[in-house]
Amino acid sequence: MNDLGHSVDIRTLAPGPRRLWHFLGPAGMISVGYMDPGNWATDLSAGARFGYQLLWVLVVANLIAMVLQTLAARLGIVTGRDLAQSCRDHYARPVVWALWLLCELAIIACDLAEILGGAIALNLLFNMPLAWGALLTGLDALLIIGLQRYGIRTLEAVIAAMVLTIGGCLGLNVFLASPDWHAVAGGLIPRLDGASLYLAIGMLGATVMPHNLYLHSALVCTRRIDPTPAAQREAIRYNFLDTALALNLAFLINAAILVVSAATFFSRGIEVTEFSQAYDLLTPLLGSVGASAAFAIALLAAGQSSAVTGTLAGQIVMEGFLRLRLSPVKRRLLTRLLAVVPAVAVLAIMGEGGVMRLLVLSQVVLSLQLPFAIVPLIRFTNDASRMGSLVIAAGLRRLTVAIAVGITGLNGWLVWLAMGPGSEMGAELPLWRGVCVVIGVACAGLLVWITVVPLRQVPAKPALK
Repeated sequence: MNDLGHSVDIRTLAPGPRRLWHFLGPAGMISVGYMDPGNWATDLSAGARFGYQLLWVLVVANLIAMVLQTLAARLGIVTGRDLAQSCRDHYARPVVWALWLLCELAIIACDLAEILGGAIALNLLFNMPLAWGALLTGLDALLIIGLQRYGIRTLEAVIAAMVLTIGGCLGLNVFLASPDWHAVAGGLIPRLDGASLYLAIGMLGATVMPHNLYLHSALVCTRRIDPTPAAQREAIRYNFLDTALALNLAFLINAAILVVSAATFFSRGIEVTEFSQAYDLLTPLLGSVGASAAFAIALLAAGQSSAVTGTLAGQIVMEGFLRLRLSPVKRRLLTRLLAVVPAVAVLAIMGEGGVMRLLVLSQVVLSLQLPFAIVPLIRFTNDASRMGSLVIAAGLRRLTVAIAVGITGLNGWLVWLAMGPGSEMGAELPLWRGVCVVIGVACAGLLVWITVVPLRQVPAKPALK
């Protein structure tokens, strides 16, 4: 992202709507990660299996996302360092490598979902073979290279157009589905049990994505502001508005997927296990050819737009953690290949069968990785030596700690259900259970380490010059 750093100069703009307008954009780029094909898989499955019951999970996940993304933006604005760079500054080298590896796995899981979703959308629209579709969607790295030549604002505008396309298509399907709004309101009442836990955590992982925290903390640095506390406070305030607008739009899109699925499939006792199944059923069930076409177009736009930001996140993480300096072409192609290769392999071996389950699993992986991004973020934004007078307030700190503890606890509950005594996997695959226990203990040890070990103190670096 060095080629885009501080590329939008805010300093000379007069106060008013035009100044606010130039702050808007980073959260819009982030928001597409909250409506990618992984979200589609979890929301579609949740609606088809449990009706509106898990709609409240989307509400809670969206509120958590707003808090954490606001924190990530604050870190970048005040310190001029993104989350990955801050980890490199404050943690020992072995810890940095471990955090990088975990984040890279999360990005691969997310990219896998995006490429699979895009490939399926191309297959539905144009009958393109899935493997070819995965290769084609993987070429978004070249699109990024081309668009970034015209500046970050051009890239933000293209992403915004894709988001509006997704929203328009899904809005049409909500209208055609005619949901029971009284039942929709009932879905806002929290309910959770062992049967719905797996999907709920998948929805959480699909909504609050760890790599988006790294990316947001870097994207806000594309705005050049005066290096004064007053200017930084203004930037924090405007970026909060940007975040609230973008993430609430993403919430409405996710809610629309779940509502359409519940109104169309759950109400008829149909359990959807594949995207093509949903595509084929929407037209006859909703009585409009446009329903299926809108579904596929929105899925394609979601996959392609989120793949763009996923590639940018891979670039941020690689540069920030490892200080790995490659040419823009090599760097972006490398991050994309890390996801394209497994996606093509999965499609070649499995076809579309089982892809929905794989997409849901990828989102659970994201949720399991979340604490390793949240804990450093909380510690850095609570470090007065780096944040100065803009360190987070005590109330916000307690809220973020509660979020971190809650997510970690839910993840532990999921692992216990999957691998604990009496679980099918633990009984049928004892070797796999042993491997998972070893990995789990190692990850738990790493999480404790980054939580309690004192941060290395480094000279404070001004946010902007």
